[in-house]
Amino acid sequence: MKNRSRRDLHRFRVEVSSYGNYIDRIAELERALAKKPRVLHLELVGTGEIEADAALRFRAVFMERSAKTRIVTHARSSLQGGSVLLWLLGDSRTIRDDARLYFRPSTLSEDDEVQENGGPNESPHRDSCEWFDPEEGDYARVLELINEFLPVKEMAGRLIGVAVLRQFGLVENETADSFLAAVFSKTSEPSKGTLNPSTKPRVRRREKVRTR
Repeated sequence: MKNRSRRDLHRFRVEVSSYGNYIDRIAELERALAKKPRVLHLELVGTGEIEADAALRFRAVFMERSAKTRIVTHARSSLQGGSVLLWLLGDSRTIRDDARLYFRPSTLSEDDEVQENGGPNESPHRDSCEWFDPEEGDYARVLELINEFLPVKEMAGRLIGVAVLRQFGLVENETADSFLAAVFSKTSEPSKGTLNPSTKPRVRRREKVRTR
C-alpha cells in the first residue's frame, strides 16, 4: 500500500526567483505528469516572481496532463505576478496562513493589440513612436487568466490575504499534509470525468460577488 501511495503521489517543488530560469523545471514537470500520477503536489517557495512567459509555459504543461491527474498547489511563501497564476492553476490549493498574493496592473491597454481583422487601433492617446515591452503582452495574458479566479481590476496593486482567498473559495482550511491525505481518499473514488468538481461553483460565487 505504501509503495502504491508513493507512485500515486508526486511531489514537485518550484523555487521562485525573479531571475530564475525555469526551462529545466518545466521539462521535469512535463516528464512527471507524463507518468500520470494520481496526485501531483506542487510546492512554491521563495521570494520573487515567475516571469509571465514561464508561468504561461507551466500552464501549457498543466493543460496537457492526464484527466486522471489532480494538481494540488501549496504556497510556502508570498506570491506575486506569474507565481500567483501557477498557484491558482491547482485543482486544490493550500497556502501559509500569513502569506499574501500580489499582482500589479498591466501597463498595456486594449489599443496596444491589433484587432482580429488586422486593422490598426485608432487611439488619440497613442503615439506611433511610443515603445513598450512586448513581454508585457504575456503579463496581460497572465492577468486575464488570474481574472478567472480573482477580480483583477479591483485587486491589482493591492495585497491579498488568506481571509480574502477563503471568501472566494480558493483555499482549503487544512494544512498541506492533512489535505493531501484527504485528496487521496477522494481520488480513490471512481472518476466522473472532471478534475475539480468544485471549480465551477467557485467561479460562479466570485461572479456573484462582483455583480453586487
